[in-house]
Amino acid sequence: MPTLAFGGTLMALMQTVIVPLLPALPGDTGSSPGTVSWMLTATLLSGAVLNPVLGRAGDMYGRRRILVGALVVMTLGSALCALTSDIGVLITARALQGTAAAVVPLATGILRDELPPHRVGSAVALMSSTVGIGAAAGLPLASVVVQHADWHVLFWVTTGLGVFGAVLSWWVLPRSSSARTPGRFDIVGALLLTTGLVGVLLAVSKGEDWGWSSPAVLGIGAAGLLVLPVWGRHQLRVREPLVDLRLAARRTVLLPHLAALVTGFAFYANWLATVQLVQAPEETGYGLGASALVASLCLLPGGLTMVLMSPVSARLSAARGARSTLVAGALVIAVAYVVRVFTSEQMWTIAAGATLCSVGTGLVYSALPTLVIQAVPAEQTAAATGLNVLMRTIGQALCSTVVTVVLTTVTLPAGAGGATYASLDAYRIVFALAAAASVVAALTAAAIPRTATHPAGVETRGPLRRPSRTPS
Repeated sequence: MPTLAFGGTLMALMQTVIVPLLPALPGDTGSSPGTVSWMLTATLLSGAVLNPVLGRAGDMYGRRRILVGALVVMTLGSALCALTSDIGVLITARALQGTAAAVVPLATGILRDELPPHRVGSAVALMSSTVGIGAAAGLPLASVVVQHADWHVLFWVTTGLGVFGAVLSWWVLPRSSSARTPGRFDIVGALLLTTGLVGVLLAVSKGEDWGWSSPAVLGIGAAGLLVLPVWGRHQLRVREPLVDLRLAARRTVLLPHLAALVTGFAFYANWLATVQLVQAPEETGYGLGASALVASLCLLPGGLTMVLMSPVSARLSAARGARSTLVAGALVIAVAYVVRVFTSEQMWTIAAGATLCSVGTGLVYSALPTLVIQAVPAEQTAAATGLNVLMRTIGQALCSTVVTVVLTTVTLPAGAGGATYASLDAYRIVFALAAAASVVAALTAAAIPRTATHPAGVETRGPLRRPSRTPS
């Protein structure tokens, strides 16, 4: 379990360490800020696409093999970043790092295979919480490196961590987690899904930079939207689909995926808004003018809280069911954002509000994979949980776009030279939208049917019955 948790922490760490580097990279790479932003976009796109693809590959070819392979590719990407300042190579390397996004669903499948049923819930909860600690640790780590050393050093550090994680996973994880499920990998489905997701997510993530009415955004977005129904039709016709859409359409599977989408929106608003709010200049009348390091430290208690909440979530799910845990977590996030609407002018209240958001997020992110694995067969665990993580990623991409639009539209003049900054009302709008998304998540979770599951994970519509035993 500690090995898998370390892999999950690495995944989140790789996604966040780039953020404090973005202001310095245009000058160091001789590129525009728009081009440098592709170092974020590339990781988002590759991670979103590879989640269900590698999840299905893990189910078919062995989760241990695919997990170790994902960590190796991630480490190669980190090493490339450490060796170059060429923006093209850096973007490619960041895309390679996106493969680490599949670690959590693959690890969830391994835990389900290897642990006794009574321990799966707590282990999955802890695994999900590593996303918070990795994301929270990545920001201050990168900020410290940026302040005291060349940014390439940061990627040497992550390369070393990646090598350690890959070797440890290969050495420690049981060989039984390399067991294969017979079948044929749906290559056509993977290509169609990749094309559709890249088109939609690229249009959403770059719409603000390129212009929402630009031919590039409209063309790429429309192409992605047209390809996805073709992919869906293919999945329904092929014998061994990449994603079992008939299974995914069941309420016990579909509703957790929808809850993941809106919760991903709410979760990401906390990180995006908090960092920018704390760093806003004092001339705005509300800003604290803090450094990037101080801003990232405001989020660190929240990451630690997510880990501390994992056993609480597991106990609550065992006592009341994962559905109740999901509802409770979403409502906690909603309350936290309502509080933040009225208390976003002092450092301690900002940090407290961000931490309370993380409390709810820890409950939600621990309950979601539990709900999914209870509703799907064991041989589809990684693919199904990978799809759930994909929905969270789409929610985060939508959140990034919405937050950018609000913070660049609702502005006020501050300082010399006619500079404009997001007003306090802009942040309040973001928090109100995130609170609304959390309420939607709670309502969606409340609509999930109360169903029992048999040991393989397939839902049933009544209480479980023990199989009769005939004397031998």
